[in-house]
Amino acid sequence: MFKKCIPICVLVIFLFGIQFQLNAQFTIGHITVEGNIKTKPNIIKRELPYNEGSLVAADSLPILNTIAKQQLINTALFYDVQVTTQMMDSQLVDVQIKVVERWYLFPLPYFRWVDRNFNEWWNVQKHSLDRVNYGINIRQANATGNNDKLTIGFITGYTQQSIVKYQFPYLDKKMRFGVGGGWQYFTQKEMNTSTFKDKQVFTNTQAIIQKGYRANLSLLYRPNLYERHSLQFGVGELSISDSAKMVQPVYLPNYGNKLSYFDATVAFTKINFDYIPYPTKGNSNEFFVYHRFSGKNPLTSFQFRKIHANRFYHNKLFYFLESNTQGKFLSNNNYLDSKLMGYGNMQMNGLEYYVIDGNAASIFKSELHYLLGSFTNPTHTGIGFVDKINKRLPVVRYQFWLKAYTNLGYVYSERPLNASRLSNTLLKTAGIGLDIISIYDLVIKIDYSVNQLGDKGVYLQGGINF
Repeated sequence: MFKKCIPICVLVIFLFGIQFQLNAQFTIGHITVEGNIKTKPNIIKRELPYNEGSLVAADSLPILNTIAKQQLINTALFYDVQVTTQMMDSQLVDVQIKVVERWYLFPLPYFRWVDRNFNEWWNVQKHSLDRVNYGINIRQANATGNNDKLTIGFITGYTQQSIVKYQFPYLDKKMRFGVGGGWQYFTQKEMNTSTFKDKQVFTNTQAIIQKGYRANLSLLYRPNLYERHSLQFGVGELSISDSAKMVQPVYLPNYGNKLSYFDATVAFTKINFDYIPYPTKGNSNEFFVYHRFSGKNPLTSFQFRKIHANRFYHNKLFYFLESNTQGKFLSNNNYLDSKLMGYGNMQMNGLEYYVIDGNAASIFKSELHYLLGSFTNPTHTGIGFVDKINKRLPVVRYQFWLKAYTNLGYVYSERPLNASRLSNTLLKTAGIGLDIISIYDLVIKIDYSVNQLGDKGVYLQGGINF
């Protein structure tokens, strides 16, 4: 009788052991950090979903380690992160974090087209060097080891600019509050004075046609890993020449030559992505409200943007969904405030050459991506001097994603002007493309798109995050 009960007892003990393991909790002991030459340890620990002394469930520990790695990569401070754990006893776990820091100082030559995208500059403006900004742009990321950012720029060419920006993310011991500020001054000899058939029209002069300055101060608040709040105050001035006013009498909100203003922006973001520059899994919500105080010519605008992405089929596929809505409460029908679709992140694939003025706009994007493969540059080539150089350079990995996409959009314009064909109508585009992802958040997108007007073409987008 006893022998017959042995298998049952063993099964019960086994099942109970599994359940115990699932319900077991570990205490996080020491968290050690290696490889951080400049970055301070508390900046790294700020990104972790646990602290020393935290009690975590055994079955959630691998997930938490993955989150820790993703958060650290998304700081843009490191190009490689490893998070491992070591059992010290039945209830205590130590965490080891190894990071490889990026290069933080980039005194880079600045060369960039002033048009809204590369395709506009290359094809419509015939890649004219007169429409290029060039100069020196000094970017010091992680300036003091606290993930602070300093930018100093001296730009000439199409736009004469001087720029100074600084952001210090954490002021308090709990690392929740930060500050930021900036200054920009610019002059131009060419400006976008109107829109005709949903395309920009420019006015060029030998003298300065537009100039202005802006200073801002931001208060930052980050209560947890994913949420960020900010309150920004700005002051500035924008002025245009008499020749510009003759071409476009209603360019500025006050219909004059000069506009002085004070503004405030409240912003909220909640971002939980596996990789922010190219999210394949996760969600984000972004919302801001902007108000400009400028006498009898105020402006209030808002924007809400939501993204959802998820992987499936052995992580070879992921879908990407984005909705983006922006609205403006205009005091009058001035040109500057009516710019909407085609600027900033309010852009649709396949409408790269178009802009649409209006009061409100919405975009919905859906994409399906398939991983074609990945490639890592060889560190050993057999060529002596090449291998010596490779040892001093970071390992470069590439990913190649094939995609298909559709975009829908709508722009409401209270007073559609200048032969607009795209306002107050459903906008539809579709296409296929190839995305290339690499080190330092390099993302290159090569798309073939069609739109409802029958336009077809190849469009190039991309950049690198220093």
